Amino acid sequence: MQKLERSFYSKASMYSFFVVMILILSMWLGTGQFVHVDMMLFGYLIGSLVFAIGITLRMVSWSLRPATHQMLKRSFSNLRNRERKKRNISSIIKTAIDNIILQKFIFKRGIYRGVTHWLIAWGCIGSFAITFGLTFGWMHFSLIDPETYQIIVMGVPTITMAAHGLFAEMVYNGLNITAMMVLIGVLMALIRRTTSPDVKVTQRTEFDLVPLYILLTVTVTGLVLTLSYAVLDGWMHNYLSLIHQITVVLFLVYFPFGKLFHLPIRPMTTAVPMNYQEHLQVDTRACKRCETLYSNDDQIADVKEILGAQSFDLQLSDGTYLSDYCPACRRRMRVMKQMNLESQHKNPYAPIQTMTDVQVPGFGKHRADSYYEKKDKGDKNHE
Repeated sequence: MQKLERSFYSKASMYSFFVVMILILSMWLGTGQFVHVDMMLFGYLIGSLVFAIGITLRMVSWSLRPATHQMLKRSFSNLRNRERKKRNISSIIKTAIDNIILQKFIFKRGIYRGVTHWLIAWGCIGSFAITFGLTFGWMHFSLIDPETYQIIVMGVPTITMAAHGLFAEMVYNGLNITAMMVLIGVLMALIRRTTSPDVKVTQRTEFDLVPLYILLTVTVTGLVLTLSYAVLDGWMHNYLSLIHQITVVLFLVYFPFGKLFHLPIRPMTTAVPMNYQEHLQVDTRACKRCETLYSNDDQIADVKEILGAQSFDLQLSDGTYLSDYCPACRRRMRVMKQMNLESQHKNPYAPIQTMTDVQVPGFGKHRADSYYEKKDKGDKNHE
């Protein structure tokens, strides 16, 4: 692999080349050696190839980050572990259903936000599937007789359908259905971002609003194009088709480099519970100080390696690492360090004696008896 990589400018360029070659090969197979290529979709094809190259470049850059690289390495290691096979499969399935299909992590922030995100996400996924399937020729329709169509997938005949049946109408209008999902979701998002005072303070126009405007433009031009040939007898169809194609190409070129890039990397979240939960929602790693369970061995080992790769290991004088302690103990240690205390009390909840001989309650609720004895003597001397 290293010798092959030397033939390219970088690892990212090598993978981009392979992705483009795979797409062209799949197109060759799906279209019967380029027999069923639709030249009306040529602009979408160019935009899709640029999209594929951009996604590959971003994915390679993202995977080379120390944290991501360590997570991927841990994932491949766990997937090869036969003892964890059952746990891995159940964890991946559960996380995929919760976080990708149902997107519960968004619904926890509110029903409105959950519905908005779900509509946009699945509308985009459906639109991508249909667009790429038609653009690369992975699927097309073959007329068997005047009343029957057959769907051809990668050159293999599949299901047949009545040309004017309900199922056929749903297939024909697949992009319109997904476009309506995106349109409703985008409008809900724009309403929230223009009316919520909290969101208006934190959002950035170029990062948060521009993606919504691009999605809105693509969906509106696509729906207007459908309206043109379905209701208006093809009025300005050629111009509307060109405008829609331009907006789609701009969207595909923008996608890998903007906020929407989180869509293809979201499935990677299925690896987190698989790697870092020996038992679902149960911690097994004990704090070295208070022995409270707060994490697990795999996660702490990865944290140490990631920080070490960045020359930021946070190793303490006794040889332990800050990650060996639970969050509560880390806060106590940080406070004691800031107060210039050289040694730590055996009882973490005991009052703290500072180097200025001023005692403060520390992490307990009461001061030591010696504090009040000194205070009483001071009061008597003052009298």
